[in-house]
Amino acid sequence: MRLDKYLKVSRLIKRRTVANEACDNGRVMINDKVAKASTEVKVGDVISISFGNKDVKVEVTDVQETVRKDEAKELFKYL
Repeated sequence: MRLDKYLKVSRLIKRRTVANEACDNGRVMINDKVAKASTEVKVGDVISISFGNKDVKVEVTDVQETVRKDEAKELFKYL
């Protein structure tokens, strides 16, 4: 699954366009490498997102096309 779509489905970022912009500005990294929006996300990848003065680091535990809001937290775990 594409990185921008994963960020939206997992609800780490609310909108796909915002996820796309974050990737374009180099604020999203996968396994310590700057990632483009089209980068494929796999189980076990570590995603780091810089939100201004706050950094979020998560490990991908599952990849699904669609999930309900209450199940979105099961797609990743915080590190």
